[in-house]
Amino acid sequence: MTSENMAEKDWYGILGAHPSDTQAELKQKYQKLALLGQYHPDKQHRDISEQDKEGARKFIEISQAWKILGNEERKRAYDLQRRDGEMTHSFPVDNQIHLEEMIWNDDKEHFSFSCRCGGQYIAVESDLEQTSFINCDSCSLVIEILQGSQT
Repeated sequence: MTSENMAEKDWYGILGAHPSDTQAELKQKYQKLALLGQYHPDKQHRDISEQDKEGARKFIEISQAWKILGNEERKRAYDLQRRDGEMTHSFPVDNQIHLEEMIWNDDKEHFSFSCRCGGQYIAVESDLEQTSFINCDSCSLVIEILQGSQT
């Protein structure tokens, strides 16, 4: 499992746990779901139904969650990746606008959009390739540029 895949899922949510839970609490929640719960393969019917297949997938997911959260080193790495993801996505977005709403300035070769503070959101084409979030040049507001046609 790559580190990118590790951070994509909410392993705490899968176990019904919280990041502040102790290892003993995590283990108890894992055991309740995997070993004693309805998802354990021994509790499935011999005739495999869609519900049983879903139970098997859930059991595998629970086992993966425990594999990560039950190991101190893996848990620490997962927690760091979660915090990093939260930090990069936690800034407030004031507005979402479509690129078509921005004004193209031929002389300066950039797009602009007026901020409610009187400042400007300014983006050159290379900015829009890397990110779709633009800061105002005179206040702390941020907008998200939506690419593609408006509906």
